[in-house]
Amino acid sequence: MTDDDKKEKLPSPKEIQNEIEALMRNKFGKNIQIIAQPFDFNDASKPEQDKQMDEDIIDSKEFDLNFNLTPKQVKEFLDQYVIKQDEAKKALAIAVCDHYNHVRECHLNKLSGTTDNEDDNYSKQNVLMLGPTGVGKTYLVKTLAKLIGVPFVKADATKFTEMGYVGANVDDLVRDLVRIAKDNIELAQYGIIYFDEADKIAGNKNTVGKDISGRGVQYALLKLMEETEIDLRGAHDVASQMQAFMDFQKTGKLTPKTINTKHILFIVSGAFSGLEELIKKRLKVRTIGLNITEEKNIIDEMNILDNAVTKDFIDFGFEPEFIGRLPVRLSCVKLSAEDLYKVLKDSRGSIINQYVQSFKSFGLQVTFEDEALVRIAQLAYLENTGARALMTVCEKIFRSYKFELPGTTIQSFKVTKALVDNPEQELQAILARSIHN
Repeated sequence: MTDDDKKEKLPSPKEIQNEIEALMRNKFGKNIQIIAQPFDFNDASKPEQDKQMDEDIIDSKEFDLNFNLTPKQVKEFLDQYVIKQDEAKKALAIAVCDHYNHVRECHLNKLSGTTDNEDDNYSKQNVLMLGPTGVGKTYLVKTLAKLIGVPFVKADATKFTEMGYVGANVDDLVRDLVRIAKDNIELAQYGIIYFDEADKIAGNKNTVGKDISGRGVQYALLKLMEETEIDLRGAHDVASQMQAFMDFQKTGKLTPKTINTKHILFIVSGAFSGLEELIKKRLKVRTIGLNITEEKNIIDEMNILDNAVTKDFIDFGFEPEFIGRLPVRLSCVKLSAEDLYKVLKDSRGSIINQYVQSFKSFGLQVTFEDEALVRIAQLAYLENTGARALMTVCEKIFRSYKFELPGTTIQSFKVTKALVDNPEQELQAILARSIHN
């Protein structure tokens, strides 16, 4: 039989799906039916957890291993996008520079054939970020990844369970890096994995039986954060297993496809609500001998999360081994109304730019008065969800404008404080003026 004959006999993905469906119906009954989304074997099916938008899929070029940025240069870049959080940006910039400088040295040693103990002397600076929602934690890390030129994966901790149970497993994060790097494993091995809402995997002392979504996930992450080989063809990933089956039919053998996590940087974050109380309790014990007024002032003047120590995280529900693999710890502070104004006014990622572009697509030119931006920031602050509230406030203000103004003779309008406070009334006034003109 020639190679061409073999190729002709290869079943298509649809035929394989039909065969599996028929097998399931024969085994379990006539009403059994498999419903699956079509997929492309060249791209592989996208995992459910936190699917990245297409723009997150980066060019399959190699990471520039001649990384030569300084921490100050990294922070200056972040300052253009994220307002405040100066100490957090400094700590993050230093950790990232140390990590990728180490990656560069390892690569140069590999090219020159030098064998030394470079890796043995280095402990990876995985990062733990603390802070309330909407203060820029995710945006900081995503912006960093773009600056460095490495793939970036964000995952929500609530979707994971210990491997072998129902739910996503943490190995899928590494497979996502490869997908985003367009199957360039060499590039993916230098990527950044951002594990959000990590406080949700804190162990629960009241759990009966095995804690598969808490401590189980922590233990599963341990091996990833150090060094391990991950099989890119997951046992529970139907698409990758079918791809392996087709490769086997073509070549007659299974070729292992793995990635090493040694140089993948892990950044873990969460709001950690309740951690403040543990810290305050510990600080109060240490202030015995002070009067009540002095004790209260010491605690109130501190950024409480900055004072978190390993014991606090263990008391919160984290395993010592897990928290020990996150040596760089930093906290982001809550944004004030003035900070939110600066986000609108000065940040390159300001939501205002999005609204200007959105109205422009309808043929409308919109300008914002400074007083209007101040008022939007004040209203967003009352929402108590940080910078995310800016979108909430703006959507409420401009919903009717996007619906009513496109298709009219109106070509431009100005956003004033009065419009922010009374959007419907101002909209009617704008429409009335257009009729009279």
